[in-house]
Amino acid sequence: MPEFLAEELAEWSRGQWSPRLPDKLDGVTSDSRILRENNLYFALKGPRFDGHDFIKEAFDKGASGAVVAEEREKEIRNCVLAFENRAILVVKEPAEALKDIARGYRLKVNPAIIGITGSVGKSTVKEMTAQMISLCMTTTRTKGNWNNEIGLPLSMLEMEESCRVGVFELGTNHPGEMDRLCDVLRPLCGMITNIGCAHMGSFGSLEAIAEEKACILKHLPCQGTAVLNKDCVFFDMFRSLCRCRVITVSARSDADYKCIEVNKAGNRAVIHEKESGEKFVLNLRLPGEHNVMNAMFAIAAVRGEGIGWENIGNGIKNYKSLPMRWEEMEVKGIKIINDAYNSNPLSVKAAIKTLMSISQEKRKWLVLGGMLELGHMEKQEHIAIGQFAAEQCPAGLITVGKLGDLIAQGAEDGGLDHNRIFRCYDKYEATSMIMRNVAEGDVILFKGSRGVKLEEIIEETRQQCGDMK
Repeated sequence: MPEFLAEELAEWSRGQWSPRLPDKLDGVTSDSRILRENNLYFALKGPRFDGHDFIKEAFDKGASGAVVAEEREKEIRNCVLAFENRAILVVKEPAEALKDIARGYRLKVNPAIIGITGSVGKSTVKEMTAQMISLCMTTTRTKGNWNNEIGLPLSMLEMEESCRVGVFELGTNHPGEMDRLCDVLRPLCGMITNIGCAHMGSFGSLEAIAEEKACILKHLPCQGTAVLNKDCVFFDMFRSLCRCRVITVSARSDADYKCIEVNKAGNRAVIHEKESGEKFVLNLRLPGEHNVMNAMFAIAAVRGEGIGWENIGNGIKNYKSLPMRWEEMEVKGIKIINDAYNSNPLSVKAAIKTLMSISQEKRKWLVLGGMLELGHMEKQEHIAIGQFAAEQCPAGLITVGKLGDLIAQGAEDGGLDHNRIFRCYDKYEATSMIMRNVAEGDVILFKGSRGVKLEEIIEETRQQCGDMK
């Protein structure tokens, strides 16, 4: 964990230490449950909690300092005085101070920053990019999916001062957030993976989502680089906003990095680099043509950092997917694919297509839950997913919950035999349906939004499969 100078934190946040400077500041956190000795604790206020209520707990665990709101200073001062050599940094608003401190620290360390946004693929592109670069440069990446106005600065504050490259993803679920994130991150390279119906409830249209994501391009300096998907319907709009160098990737048309050959499973492809004329054989650990595109984004970014093909190949070879992103496991001869970290129409279609492209002799099952935050598009998008699933002709479709029922409706409308559609309303019913119908040698894909908690069905299924004799 990096060590911070108390004086710099006060300067960056426009705050004041009281009653003294802390002796040592190693790392930061906003979660008292995982706090380590000498951490700086940020007392953030959320809709269901107030971090100021946990300051005593933070000091009990060894925090050397806490960032608190000036309106709470008096009541917290007595708590601080009970802990020798502890201090509070009094600021106007701790969440804003967190961003200010992250920005100040980023400018101090001054690494080459790569920012990644888009409706799908952010985390995968981030992990691939960081894996490739880390083989030859000190690299920091977003921790997990910490990509919002709290998670991004916390991730940035985990950079060591020796860091040369930072790879961070930027997520947004309401207008204006991307602008604020970019103001903190100050990226040198920016990528927009694709645009789809994610968080439609907050934005209202695809055009509004595209405009929000495009904020990253406006923040890139003239000497920076934008990596854009030439196959995206908003490419021309994105390109017009760039005042810096643009690198393009494509699966279909002429681009700086183009996929000129791909196998059916989408885990082996040939990539052509326009500038050098070289061709690179891409052997992916993750199947799916969408992951070929994810890899091309990563390749385009790291080639701009001077990374050679050998390191790119080794980075892809050693790539490990994040939890619940096409995470494969096998229980009693049944393959379970957990791709249930999150879900929107683009990612569901990509996952279904990938499932149907592998192991043609195996029976393939879909367990689909709802896609959240689609606003006025909710009904038609769920029905459309059901129709798409029907076209792929799975061995069976198991839907979960009320939104899942719309997927089942779409599958029926799309012509999938009703005997192969199973509507379930909770995890117990879904698990029971799986156990009655799935057999050894089958493959099951689980896909749904995080709030649906399909991982609970996976765990229940694994336990019951383990009890099978």
